[in-house]
Amino acid sequence: MTAYELAGRDVPAGHVAAALAGAVPVPFWLDDPARPEPLPALATDTAADLAVVGGGYTGLWTALLAKERDPGRRVVLLEGRRIGWAASGRNGGFCEASLTHGEANGRRHLPQESARLAGLGLQNLQEIADTIERYGIDCGFERTGTLSVATEEHQVAWLTEEAEQDPDAVFLDEAAVRAEVGSPLYRAGLWDKQGSAMLNPARLAWGLQRACRELGVEIHEHTPVRGLAADRHGVRLATGGGTVTAARVALATNAFPSLLPRTRLYTVPVYDYALMTEPLTAQQLAAIGWTNRQGLADLNNRFHYYRLATDPQGGTRILFGGYDAVYHYGRKMRPEYEQRPETFGKLAAHFFATFPQLEGVKFTHQWGGAIDTCSRFFSFFATAHGGRTAYSAGYTGLGVGATRFGANVMLDLLSGSPTERTALRMVRRKPLPFPPEPLAWLGIRLTTAAMIRADRNRGRRGPWLRLLDSVGMGFDS
Repeated sequence: MTAYELAGRDVPAGHVAAALAGAVPVPFWLDDPARPEPLPALATDTAADLAVVGGGYTGLWTALLAKERDPGRRVVLLEGRRIGWAASGRNGGFCEASLTHGEANGRRHLPQESARLAGLGLQNLQEIADTIERYGIDCGFERTGTLSVATEEHQVAWLTEEAEQDPDAVFLDEAAVRAEVGSPLYRAGLWDKQGSAMLNPARLAWGLQRACRELGVEIHEHTPVRGLAADRHGVRLATGGGTVTAARVALATNAFPSLLPRTRLYTVPVYDYALMTEPLTAQQLAAIGWTNRQGLADLNNRFHYYRLATDPQGGTRILFGGYDAVYHYGRKMRPEYEQRPETFGKLAAHFFATFPQLEGVKFTHQWGGAIDTCSRFFSFFATAHGGRTAYSAGYTGLGVGATRFGANVMLDLLSGSPTERTALRMVRRKPLPFPPEPLAWLGIRLTTAAMIRADRNRGRRGPWLRLLDSVGMGFDS
């Protein structure tokens, strides 16, 4: 068993139940009085130079960047529910520079250009910071970096090797990592100070919404797009309240079924879950240290991610999420999947195993939601209708930062003019698609079981995982 499983068994079930008893089934970030009032749905036929479908990060960045590139362009954004209500408003708030789900994954899939993609990712992260400052977006942006922690002895060598490849990362031995964040599970750590920032994800989405509207983007909420077709007059988007006829269209629906059927097999929706604690006391904060406020993640296949979060009243909480990544047969997405007591119980037990000094802390929020996962773990792109429609998806849990890069790629593709971005193999090549059912469900079940075995076997990847590695496929959140 892994360290989390062993230590979690020692947490009494009664303590877990008591800690979760008052948790509301709502994403913490969206439970905020700063949430903007709803915007009106589309109620008439209209025309646009660019129509954007989807009001998450991908769509918001696309609309904003389009207006920055050409202020005279008429941009209309259509959102089926509320801006930022899905993955963009309920994620962990890790804004990563990586465009490829980590440098090792980038080297595995794109060895010739992984170094350039790393540089473009750092540039993209800085441009996000610049945008937040330029538009005065109050989203708690903190350039604290990420601390990867080894919780198993064999993982220490992994961090040592990674530190040798990245001279900017700081390796911390057992004493040093526990001095940074006080957990008895930690054996070592690697602090990447440059490659990520922490932020409030919902407030970033709402800030981008405000910036878009200030630049003249027309945003319609509660306007699901029911159909997509192209003719000589443009690309037509059919909604319940009217039709938008656009010269160009950017599809930013991510985990939701694509309006381009030929792209649907490239992603599967995977449900991820998180907890948020009540505000910690000064004594509780002192007991864990964590004064540098890094984002944390462990190195298991079924990994945890966690970070400090500031609530609207100024209190400090801990978000603790990850571990289970749940796929439902048929690529189904349903509201009832967003609550999973079994997973919340595991997360609570693992939280107290990580921080036994916080015994008695309560959780105020528990939530889950779908992530769009593709087989290479980072975004891919497609065009249709003679280049008049562009599509991007597959961010696999790293969309807070990479969606801005993806938005620029889509705008480049729609412009029809080659750029450095459109020349990338990352953009020109797609991941392997997932098979149709029942093969997708069976393959994901086999992969999940193999990942569990690897975690319990000192990280050794068995025959099934090695086969997936050899063909460039995987499954992750």
